[in-house]
Amino acid sequence: MDKNPFIPNHIYKRSDIHDYYGGNRQGGIAPSAKVPYIFIFSGKSGSQYGYKDGWDNPNIFSYTGEGQVGDMKFIKGNLALREHINNGKRVFLFEYERIGYVKFISELEFYDIGYFDTPDINKTERVGIKFFFKRKGAYIPVSPEQFEINQVNEDKPDYADILLPNKTERSGLVTSRVGQGAYRKRIIHRWEYECAVTKFNKLEILIASHIVPWSKATDEERLDVHNGILLSPTYDALFDKHLISFDHQGKILLSDTIESSAYEKIGVSGKEKIQNLSRYNFEYLDRHRELLV
Repeated sequence: MDKNPFIPNHIYKRSDIHDYYGGNRQGGIAPSAKVPYIFIFSGKSGSQYGYKDGWDNPNIFSYTGEGQVGDMKFIKGNLALREHINNGKRVFLFEYERIGYVKFISELEFYDIGYFDTPDINKTERVGIKFFFKRKGAYIPVSPEQFEINQVNEDKPDYADILLPNKTERSGLVTSRVGQGAYRKRIIHRWEYECAVTKFNKLEILIASHIVPWSKATDEERLDVHNGILLSPTYDALFDKHLISFDHQGKILLSDTIESSAYEKIGVSGKEKIQNLSRYNFEYLDRHRELLV
């Protein structure tokens, strides 16, 4: 691996980076004018909502493309990011610490793209581009092709020809069941490619859906990755009907409307537990438990 020119977690003055390497001093995506580097700048990650940037798991960073008005397109910085490997350019992620100062986080590599609905600067609904980057050198146990569901043509899509999602993808963004857009992909990354309960890892079987459904969620909650859960079909069906839920320790809670023997017949023991809940899931699960029948 080429030597990293930046020190992880070190804070830099942004203007110093551009004085040395060149590139746009204002934008979130800043290709260097002097060396084959692209700098991307992000707000702090963590409890951020799905339309913002953040680490979906320890090795996948989701980053929103640029463009303030109208549908985002693969031009300028977006095109540079999508093609950075083919063009021999390296991508470096920085997070803002305070005005004018940024912390270096990691070198990244392009992994995948997704789409999502978001308002532009004029509050007009448009299609946004979500980049999925992996840490440089990290191993991701699934390929981008495995995220696609119900595809007639199994060939990998040519991203050079994709500017906007098709009608099916766009309509899938506004349902409680999550469609093939960026949000579904974020949920899959968040739960690290396996059922939150059983660890079953066949993506073509797993179902990504909201904890608090679309109809009951705010605009921010609808795109908050922490309001999503990835489940195998049996647990998803029970969870969707509020026949099971989970407490803050991840322990399964069973509805009293179904007998224990009936749960056992479909493979639900009552001893199941989700191991990797985050505190950001708790509020959504609290609301889900209120409807446990």
